[in-house]
Amino acid sequence: MTRVWKWNRPVTVREVLEDLQRERSIAYTTVMTVLDNLHQKGWVRREAEGRAYRYEAVSTRAAYAAALMNDAWSQSDNAAAALVAFFGMMSDEQRRALRDAVRIVEGTTEGALAAPAREAAAEAPAEQRIDESADESGEEPAEDATEVTGEVPDTAEAAETGDENPGSARGGRGR
Repeated sequence: MTRVWKWNRPVTVREVLEDLQRERSIAYTTVMTVLDNLHQKGWVRREAEGRAYRYEAVSTRAAYAAALMNDAWSQSDNAAAALVAFFGMMSDEQRRALRDAVRIVEGTTEGALAAPAREAAAEAPAEQRIDESADESGEEPAEDATEVTGEVPDTAEAAETGDENPGSARGGRGR
């Protein structure tokens, strides 16, 4: 998935292969199998182009990371304590980006936003951007990030390798 996200456009097996071969030796069939597995799991979509396919990510890397954070947070029996511990691990730059993101979500974006938060807001696909107008239905927004982004893998390693049960590699729970 890292390679597909890197280009941010539909890619062929050959393009991914050539990129990976700059770092290590890998077979064409290995790359083809991983991309096919990612397609079968719904992580990428593909479109035929001649005798080959072009593969494109179904969700952004940012949406994937958000879903991971949401999943990790939902596993805690004390959400406030988990957040305090998480915030304590953040750098000053990350905390600034967090404050900016909260302002965006709350619709209080006056003042200059940090560049990372501004870029993230601009790059988010239309269906993931915050709608600053009031929701006329009065419904609360969905709390589960996967409702917006679709199903995502459990770990970045799974996204890179296409591992079907990523939780097992780290002693966690797979899906």
